[in-house]
Amino acid sequence: MANEQEPEVTIGQAVGQGVRDAFSPATRLIETIGGHVILAAKALSWLPRRPYRLRNHVDAMEYVGFGSLAIVLLVGLFTGMVTALQSVHVFRIFGFEHIVGGTTGVSIAAELGPVLTSLMLAGRVGAGIATELGTMRITEQIDALESMAVNPIQFLVLPRIVAGTLMTPILVLLFFIIAMLGAYFVAVVNLGGDAGHFQLNFELMVSFEEVAKGLLKGAIFGFTITLIGCFYGFGASGGGRGVGIATTKAVVVSSVSVLVLDYFITEIFLVIFPVGT
Repeated sequence: MANEQEPEVTIGQAVGQGVRDAFSPATRLIETIGGHVILAAKALSWLPRRPYRLRNHVDAMEYVGFGSLAIVLLVGLFTGMVTALQSVHVFRIFGFEHIVGGTTGVSIAAELGPVLTSLMLAGRVGAGIATELGTMRITEQIDALESMAVNPIQFLVLPRIVAGTLMTPILVLLFFIIAMLGAYFVAVVNLGGDAGHFQLNFELMVSFEEVAKGLLKGAIFGFTITLIGCFYGFGASGGGRGVGIATTKAVVVSSVSVLVLDYFITEIFLVIFPVGT
């Protein structure tokens, strides 16, 4: 019996395959972003529809908010302390150590607070959501929900997205408060700075607008982190190894997304609210 000859590949087919391979990373990125947008749209479409399942929302808020409180406060305290420590020693060279309260407050309120809080949540909440939903996927618990006429997106995804969006700004605000207390302790109590100058410059430089920017960033970051965790957890496959891969992707993508979004949101804020106006 004669061996079947493999079909010849034409030059056009080879070039086409090469082009597809070259653009495959961009294609996968667009498909991933599209998947996130579709999942978010499906989840948010359930927001005004019954059943509301308030218990699920409360449990998710407790997990995202109260469960993350200790690590957020700890990071916030030492962030404020080390920021003030560095600022005092640098500004003292030029005789400007009296503005430490204001500069520390602005940097924490608008940047360090929302970003570091969100990175902590990416490591804890994003990983936890991806692991939980991934385990439910591979053990067919999500399929069981569908068989009982329970929409898994409304039951599992929506409460987590709402919790992330609402609780992250609260954690950002608490981060800011504890960070400023740590900064005050280092700059005034430990390094002997003037308490009046610290408070005065804080009041002059840290406006409600700066704090509001940080809270808005926190809401956007919280929505993004929980959405990414749900997306990768929902799509997990391949047993325990697949759950581990989904969890790793959720943490990495969430962390990178926070930093990328922070730049673009800051750029938008500077256009809408120019410095000095």
